[in-house]
Amino acid sequence: MESGKASECYSRSSIRRILGINENRLRAWERAGLTEVKESYSFADLISLRTLQGLRAERIPTKRIQQALKHLRQRLASVREPLSELKIVLDGRRIAFELPGEKIEALTGQLLLKFDVEQLRQASVVEIQSSPTRSGEPALDGEALFQRALELESSGAPVPELVGLYRKVLERDPAAAGALVNLGTLQFRQGETAQAEQHYRDALRLYPNYALAHYNLANVCDASGRLEEAVQHYSNALRYCPDYADAHYNLALVEERLERLAEAARHWSAYLQFDSSSPWAKIARLKLRQLREPGKGGPQPAGTTFRKPFDGAQE
Repeated sequence: MESGKASECYSRSSIRRILGINENRLRAWERAGLTEVKESYSFADLISLRTLQGLRAERIPTKRIQQALKHLRQRLASVREPLSELKIVLDGRRIAFELPGEKIEALTGQLLLKFDVEQLRQASVVEIQSSPTRSGEPALDGEALFQRALELESSGAPVPELVGLYRKVLERDPAAAGALVNLGTLQFRQGETAQAEQHYRDALRLYPNYALAHYNLANVCDASGRLEEAVQHYSNALRYCPDYADAHYNLALVEERLERLAEAARHWSAYLQFDSSSPWAKIARLKLRQLREPGKGGPQPAGTTFRKPFDGAQE
């Protein structure tokens, strides 16, 4: 790494927690060549992965992302990592990138939009220029504040500080669904269940196909005994993200409690397709065997609750 700053170095587990993804998802991106195999990541890597996650959240096919990245590297010789060095945007279903005054389709190089930069500058009121902080430095905009919050969360900053930052993000951008989900998760861990649930629902009003928000809301419903509602949201998480292994795991537990054992077995089996070796996989395999061969599954694991935890911070 070029920078030795601790805040710019993330472990593999930290990256998964910040993005709210599991190891299988990260490995799938690596196999597809969308990201390199690493054990430590820079802040630029985090930006690349968040951009990639955004494209996949919009259900852009992996092959189209691969082609777009290939064409960008060929056309822009100075760009090594398009996902972090360029502003990647969607124009309908087309992957594009923005340069000063232009929006260009990645695959064809077609100019999609050209505007007068000076007119845009004069018509815009930019908070980062007009709202100085107490120290006299420019105020951070919502996105920069969100990045700061992610960095601090990954370094184990105190919860009150993180809650304050995410609230500031939402003051600047009420449609920041990632901040809503991250704030909700912090609040749930503090026992503020009603507030957490409201933030997840607010995120889903903005983005109904937000798999992470469905998953975390399902966990709230599950923990409060609203099992059918939990099934609905776990199922929605899988609808929008079919390889969401943790959703299969928790849904299997809920289906067991509802005595829908065939459905439970189906989701235990699906989970094991994504995870075959972790301690969670051992529980899933034991549960599946108990359903298929009653009395032959062996003793229950220690403890009574095996629900997968809330996913961590994500934009």
